Amino acid sequence: MLASRTSADSSDTLLEILKRRVASDGPLTIAQYMDTCLGDPDHGYYTTRDPFGADGDFITAPEISQIFGELIGLWCAVVWQNMGAPKPIKLIELGPGRGTLMADALRAALRVPDFIEAAQVHLVETSPVLRQMQRERLETSGKTPHWHGSLDEVPEGAAIIIANEFLDALPVRQYERRGEDWFERCVRVSKKGKLEFCSSSKPLKTSEILPQTIHENAQDGDMVEIRPHSDKIAETIAARAQDTPTAALLIDYGHETTTPGETLQAVMAHGFVDPLEKPGEADLTAHVDFAQLGDSARRHGLQVHGSLPQGEFLLALGLKERCERLIADTDNDTREKISSGAMRLADPAQMGDLFKVMALTSNGLTPPPFTSTLASEQD
Repeated sequence: MLASRTSADSSDTLLEILKRRVASDGPLTIAQYMDTCLGDPDHGYYTTRDPFGADGDFITAPEISQIFGELIGLWCAVVWQNMGAPKPIKLIELGPGRGTLMADALRAALRVPDFIEAAQVHLVETSPVLRQMQRERLETSGKTPHWHGSLDEVPEGAAIIIANEFLDALPVRQYERRGEDWFERCVRVSKKGKLEFCSSSKPLKTSEILPQTIHENAQDGDMVEIRPHSDKIAETIAARAQDTPTAALLIDYGHETTTPGETLQAVMAHGFVDPLEKPGEADLTAHVDFAQLGDSARRHGLQVHGSLPQGEFLLALGLKERCERLIADTDNDTREKISSGAMRLADPAQMGDLFKVMALTSNGLTPPPFTSTLASEQD
């Protein structure tokens, strides 16, 4: 995902680097632009800062409520038991942020001592800043994390993989229908010296890379996004699942049906900004297309469960009950903080519907709450 190091002076701004690159190589694809803005070694958004929390640019679910990580930790323990309790089990998190989710998950999973004993923690993280924060956050967990630059670097073996708000930051490619052809959307430098969107000079040679439903029904002017890196992740998970029990839990904001449209957005200081305005200083993301993700996973031989709305998923795992236990015998301020955090995660008007949950597993493994038994009990 991350951009490779360039020979540019580290004192240059990312905007200057991008301008020189466009002058040398021509317009950048949206994927190339996102990749550089987020992962440049000297100026990339994720490689140079802690973007999380009230003082950062956005807040993720683990930072909103400890219950989120706790429920995922218990989910992992149940899935491990359903796998036949393999020892060891690699507990892998993609894009672990500050390490908050993993810390909460491990603390909750202490209720299943055999799982904790079997678990080996592997964190896929490229940011030196965030790796240090993860090291500090997990210092008292009793587990020594192992860090990797990508999922395919994690050693083989039975695995449970967690990815919360990871896929949305993987670069997307955008294509626009003009007449009978598709043209890739790119970024160039305008005559005024600013970055601007443009279209490729030549049409796409083959439309096979586009979702079939979009290609067949697209109208003039329609835009479609694809995310090649998510297909690569599905392929990597599937390769692991061929030989050992494997389960992946993917949580992100996105949509369940593939439809035309553009979802690229930039966030800074908890508000939306122009994606081209301050490269490297704002978070760039695009909605996850869970239909495309599920199709890709099936092609690679994985079982696909969901997606479910995040609120439905968390309530089925016991969000309400855990919240009630935490607020018992607490003061009013604490009670309000815990309750509002839990509400924010599950309320359809907040994160409950926008965020979706999908599980990918090896054959014969059905994780909760995707089983029909749990579904009927929840009803």
